[in-house]
Amino acid sequence: MNVTFRQLQVFAEVAKLGSMSRAAASLHLTPPAVSMQIKEVESQVGLPLFDRQGRSVSLSTAGEYFLVHARRLLANLKEADDAMARFKRLEHGLLTIGIVSTAKYFVPHLLARFHEEHAGIEVKLRVVGNRGQLVALMQAAEVDLAVMGRPPKELATRAEAFAAHPMVFVASPQHPLVGVGHAPPSALQGQPFIVREIGSGTRAAMEVFFAEHRVEPRITMEMSSNETIKQAVIAGMGLSFLSLHTIGLELRSGLLRVLDIEGTPLMRTWNVVHLQSRVLSPAAEAFRYFIIEHGEAFLVAHDAPLLGAAVPSP
Repeated sequence: MNVTFRQLQVFAEVAKLGSMSRAAASLHLTPPAVSMQIKEVESQVGLPLFDRQGRSVSLSTAGEYFLVHARRLLANLKEADDAMARFKRLEHGLLTIGIVSTAKYFVPHLLARFHEEHAGIEVKLRVVGNRGQLVALMQAAEVDLAVMGRPPKELATRAEAFAAHPMVFVASPQHPLVGVGHAPPSALQGQPFIVREIGSGTRAAMEVFFAEHRVEPRITMEMSSNETIKQAVIAGMGLSFLSLHTIGLELRSGLLRVLDIEGTPLMRTWNVVHLQSRVLSPAAEAFRYFIIEHGEAFLVAHDAPLLGAAVPSP
């Protein structure tokens, strides 16, 4: 069984409050994030832990037994957390963080907040083009921590999800699909697409979506830069599939529109990842703790107005 302590905390809170939405509010998470964590725990356990009745949930027999063990583990975690409290008062240290290019739109903001609490820690940020390049940095032990979407299966790592990652289809404001209501994925058939390169997490998520809905995209351009893709879409050269985190400025200024396509926003997760064989330094452990505790709340505040624009008016 590979259940994280964060997932145990979410499970225990849902069990206590009897509601996914109330647990989400208590934990400062979104209801989809809580639901995703519960589904992952049940998948790992192999048994339903809750009986669902409308919006209310109650523990199943298996869930009642599991809660006993979960509370025991969380009590041990609290003891460990108290022992680790000294990391919040770090004065010195070097921290190297690797991120995929899509994460550069929010990780620097979190780092700025982290630096306010740990001014003496020197932070080196390695921004790479895509997931494959970041995996190579991890394999070479050139980064302490990595912020990415899909954790690498080719390496033995510890990956902890800290926030939801919405992905959407975008077009120029003049595109005919902007004025269409809740369109099926088949509406994208035959449309010209400007896409990320093979090896990027965004490209992989797009390909999974198209495969699941049996749509064959007409790829006209492939680029390794989100910024270049956005400019090409703004110019009316085609559609694209991008992280919602990358298009905030363009949405607010009206240069891009999010298409209302059934099944989107496609929700993935952001993870903080490190090699299992690597013992984290106090500085790395402090940032890992910080992003797990604060990453979701920061991105919820960042994404809320953008998700409101995710269903454009005709």
